[in-house]
Amino acid sequence: MKILAVESSCDETAVAVVEDGRKALSDEIFSQVALHEIYGGVVPEIAARSHLEVVTLLADRALEKAGIGRGDIDAVACTYAPGLIGAVLVGVNFAKSAALALGVPLIPVHHIRGHIAANYLAFPELEPPFLCLAISGGNTMLADVRGYTDMHVLGRTRDDAAGECFDKSARVMGLGYPGGKPIDDLSKQGDDHAYDLPRPAVNGSNPYDMSFSGLKTAVVNIAHHAEQTGESLDKAGLAASLCRAVSESLVSRTMAAAAELGYDHIAVAGGVAANSRIRADFEAACQKAGKKLFVPPLRLCGDNAAMIGAQGYYEFLAGHTAGSDLNAYATRAI
Repeated sequence: MKILAVESSCDETAVAVVEDGRKALSDEIFSQVALHEIYGGVVPEIAARSHLEVVTLLADRALEKAGIGRGDIDAVACTYAPGLIGAVLVGVNFAKSAALALGVPLIPVHHIRGHIAANYLAFPELEPPFLCLAISGGNTMLADVRGYTDMHVLGRTRDDAAGECFDKSARVMGLGYPGGKPIDDLSKQGDDHAYDLPRPAVNGSNPYDMSFSGLKTAVVNIAHHAEQTGESLDKAGLAASLCRAVSESLVSRTMAAAAELGYDHIAVAGGVAANSRIRADFEAACQKAGKKLFVPPLRLCGDNAAMIGAQGYYEFLAGHTAGSDLNAYATRAI
């Protein structure tokens, strides 16, 4: 089964062709970083307009790279939630039009489910049940993946996402946008004990819930204090200390959940999964605990359409299709 998949939830426009949920025949991505970096973050209106300008071209290119024609498409999948509402609407409306024109089913896919499914493309042997930590710029959650379309959220961030913490910290440190890679690169040159940063927790809440607002504020305060007093700011040390704090918050909760549920397979997904400190810490923790770790290659960590096509296949098998009344949602439970 060949699925034409569309992803437009934030600042990447992507279209892919995926076969049987496990093989990406093509995966075309247009990044909008150059459009948003002068503003220090994503501007929703600019993002939506850019998606509109390039999505048709990317679809044609995806079909060409896959070596197939429009008549070979068996279904169309798209991200319908969550994300920037204007951006998501562009992808949803394009997918609805394509499905109607081709006379094939339309499959709505939750963006976080897509990130989890990126592991199916990278690791054909991976099957539910398993534990997955999904970490990105807008979402951070720990999910019990009981089946391909049966997922239970064990814990989530109660405020900022891990990726947002990196982005805001990078901005105050003068590292630009997006902040994940600059922070990661700089951290390799610093002492991860240079600054004593907090490990925020949510008192009286689910032990697997997370919080990164206090950590972000601590970094901002350190940077502002140095600027106001004329003191030298050890940016490399601050970046390393931040990566350590985020990683310890994520890894400790994930490993505790795996032990409680008895899972031997642990997956990590999302843009923040590209962070080298987080990847290394998970590898060490899983090796020590005798767990099998699954982390997608860097090209599948960020937003892409191949992951939407992968999850779309299993949504289709479960009978989760939609009609022309499919709407887009800024927020939606997984």
